[in-house]
Amino acid sequence: MRFTLCLSLALLGVCISQADDTADFLKKENWEGISEYWKVEGNTVIGAPPAAIKSNTFFCSKAKYKDFELSFKVQLKDGVGNSGVQIRSKVDDPKGFVVAGPQCDIGAGYWGSLYGERFGGMMKEAPKDKVNEKLKPKEFNDYYIKVVGKKVTIKVNDVIAVDQEFEKMPEEGIIAFQLHSGPKMEVTFKDIKFTNLSKSK
Repeated sequence: MRFTLCLSLALLGVCISQADDTADFLKKENWEGISEYWKVEGNTVIGAPPAAIKSNTFFCSKAKYKDFELSFKVQLKDGVGNSGVQIRSKVDDPKGFVVAGPQCDIGAGYWGSLYGERFGGMMKEAPKDKVNEKLKPKEFNDYYIKVVGKKVTIKVNDVIAVDQEFEKMPEEGIIAFQLHSGPKMEVTFKDIKFTNLSKSK
C-alpha cells in the first residue's frame, strides 16, 4: 500500500509539473529586449524605462508558441501608460524590439481588446462598460489569455472581453510584453502562470 501511495503521489507530481510551464517560460535567458527597460524577478516581469520613449518596444520570448494559457495580475503604475501582451507574433525590428501581431491590450479605453499591432489595427474591441465595472485603473487587475487554434479568449477580472475565432490568427509566434510610446510609465506583471497546451498534442 505504501508503494502504491508513493507511486500515486509521484505520478501526481509529474502531472502537476507538466501542467505548469511557468518556470521554463520565465527563464531570463529565454527573453530579449532593451535590457535597461526590463527585469524579471521570480514570477514577475517589470517594464520601467528611465524616461519617456518615442516608439513601442517589447520584452520578447525567444521561443514560439501555438496553444497556451497565460494568467497574471497587471498594474499600470498610477494608471499611466498603455501596455499589452503580444500573442503568436513576430519581431519586426530587432534593433528596437518592435513586434507585429495580435495584442491583448492593457490601457485606458482598451483593456481586454484584441488589437493588431502592425497587423491591421483593432481585431475585436472589448465591451468597455462590462470591463470598466470591475476595472481598478491604478491597482492590480487579473488578466487571463487562452489561445487554442484560431480561438482567443481574454478575461479581465473574470469579465469575458474576447472569446471567438479569428481567421487571420497566425499558427504560432512569440509572446511579448509591451511598453507603449508616450509618457514615462511602469508596468508590472506579477503572479504569472503559463501552461503550454501544445505539448500534450
